[in-house]
Amino acid sequence: MTGPSFDLVAGWAAQGVPLKVAFKGIDRYFERYYAKGPRRRPVKIDFCEADVLDVFDEWRRATGVTGTAELRTENVEPRTPDRGPRTQNQEPGTPNPERRTHSLPAHLERVVTRLTAARAKGSVGDAFDGLIDRTARELDAARADARGLRGAARQALIARLATLDAELLQRAREMLDEDARAQFAREADAELAPFRSGMSPHAFARAQQAAIDRLVRERFNLPTIAY
Repeated sequence: MTGPSFDLVAGWAAQGVPLKVAFKGIDRYFERYYAKGPRRRPVKIDFCEADVLDVFDEWRRATGVTGTAELRTENVEPRTPDRGPRTQNQEPGTPNPERRTHSLPAHLERVVTRLTAARAKGSVGDAFDGLIDRTARELDAARADARGLRGAARQALIARLATLDAELLQRAREMLDEDARAQFAREADAELAPFRSGMSPHAFARAQQAAIDRLVRERFNLPTIAY
């Protein structure tokens, strides 16, 4: 990797984008790329930039991290996220006109799909199946009504989604052994290292737990149910 592509990736590092976050952004681009059918055209890393920065933004919102890490590479400027993932023929840095904010019904549909996939792939244990089935049934019922919900009813559903999310995540944490917990704590610390000097102990503890929760979700292939 040389030239502008190298500068691009170095810019991610300068901003403190964790390596796993970058990988997830690249995977997200390729999932969308191959969903359109068989492809033979090589994909430049530049085309993955918007997805990487989108995932980085999601990671920062989840952990509460703000700002940019201190630059550790000379002559590298942190890049600013563009307006969204590019399509195959878009040039880097151009906004994607297809990008849309996910609606509540679409969110529920994706969550149910991912819960079903997690169960089918066996990424969770048998003891977890009952909770997933109950959650999926409840979300399926909510999908039928979500499109017409307004005001207090909509807020009540969103609050319920947060409760289900916390319950699912807590059950997943309970399934981890001590070695896995220690490993996730180390990985979370490594992800947060570029930002730690600018965080209070309380903010770091909160960010560390959020980073661990993200790793737990990835371990069991669980979606974020909260909206």
